[in-house]
Amino acid sequence: MTANNKELWARREAAIPRGIGTMHQRFAASAKNAEIIDVEGNRYIDFATGIAVTNTGHSDPRITEAVKAQIDNFSHTCFQVNPYESYIELAEKLNEAAPGDTPKKSIFLTTGAEAVENAIKIARAATGRTGIIAFKGAFHGRTMMGMALTGKVVPYKVGFGPFPGDIFHAPFPVEYHGISEEDSLNALDALFKSDIEASRVAAIIIEPVQGEGGFYQASPSFMQALRKVCDEHGILLICDEIQTGFARTGKMFATEHTGIEPDIMTAAKAMAGGFPISAVVGKANIMDAAAPGGLGGTYGGSPLGCVAGLKVMEIIESDNLIERANEIGDLFTKRLTQMRSNQITCLGDIRNVGAMIAVELVKDGDADKPDAEFTGRVVQEAAKKGLVLLSCGVRGNVIRFLPALTASDEILNEGLDILEDVLGELAGN
Repeated sequence: MTANNKELWARREAAIPRGIGTMHQRFAASAKNAEIIDVEGNRYIDFATGIAVTNTGHSDPRITEAVKAQIDNFSHTCFQVNPYESYIELAEKLNEAAPGDTPKKSIFLTTGAEAVENAIKIARAATGRTGIIAFKGAFHGRTMMGMALTGKVVPYKVGFGPFPGDIFHAPFPVEYHGISEEDSLNALDALFKSDIEASRVAAIIIEPVQGEGGFYQASPSFMQALRKVCDEHGILLICDEIQTGFARTGKMFATEHTGIEPDIMTAAKAMAGGFPISAVVGKANIMDAAAPGGLGGTYGGSPLGCVAGLKVMEIIESDNLIERANEIGDLFTKRLTQMRSNQITCLGDIRNVGAMIAVELVKDGDADKPDAEFTGRVVQEAAKKGLVLLSCGVRGNVIRFLPALTASDEILNEGLDILEDVLGELAGN
């Protein structure tokens, strides 16, 4: 007999260390498009998509069939030993899709953190410099360099130091929290004066929309100012598109909203519809800076991930998912604004970039009164009613919405009805 959720959780607790956090004690048995079925047959509407991974929905048969066909040929040869065409074809398509007109080259790896690590390696090799500047509230992974770059201590960095040196953080501009673009740029200038001279900085790395930090968007004006600073000082600009890429924000990549071209870009998550693969794509002359053998990895650019990635690129175009992301963003923003108008005063700032949507949960509608405890309760109570949500934010009070771009309006509204019921009940409305 199949184990139930309670039994599986007991086994999980006994076999897996507590450092692997798990948000929901409900074990998936199957998933299709925007729905998950657990081992007890309970149905959930999925507003998390495995943290922005299944933008094309769970178990799209076109992706599944492409992977099955590849398995029939081979599952692994290691691209650095016996290469294969799908790696080259995916690189060609990604180079073409990346923002900007400068010729590009790409490498493939396995995880987002691995992509970030390699982006830093390439930047240092290309510039001969060591310093890296990231932003407070950023998330760039759980490897040692990833943690050093991440601008949030709990839970990602506690107890794991010391971290690699020559890493510095500037404040990310968030008007809702009283941090202006001018504040951020002045702080960056102060870093150059007090901590590291600009001539020693290899790269500035930024998420065009912060993920774990709370879904705050870097405006076009800020990104353009950052591009100008980098150009003035010979610094490379790295855009971390791991959570924002592949149609999520109503563009193929979020950087396209800003009118700038990054020197290097990282990608992962939604790249292959759930199959592990990540990428570093950048200007060709910069990508060629590392010596042969300096980049790569045994599983990097798995043929299964490559064929899945090719199919994802095809589906985004054939199913008009970029346009659909904007429609979803409009639907969520309208519904959330209506909820706030209906005296659900715990709803603070509502924001979206395409289908990357968030709402702050605060006390009395006050931005200075974040309510992390209430946010956690909303996530758990929604799950009991059949809705999978994720929280985020440095203050722990942001609900982020990452629905499949293939989800119907009907199922999205069903999920939002559940959310409205939960908010009303918990807020006493």
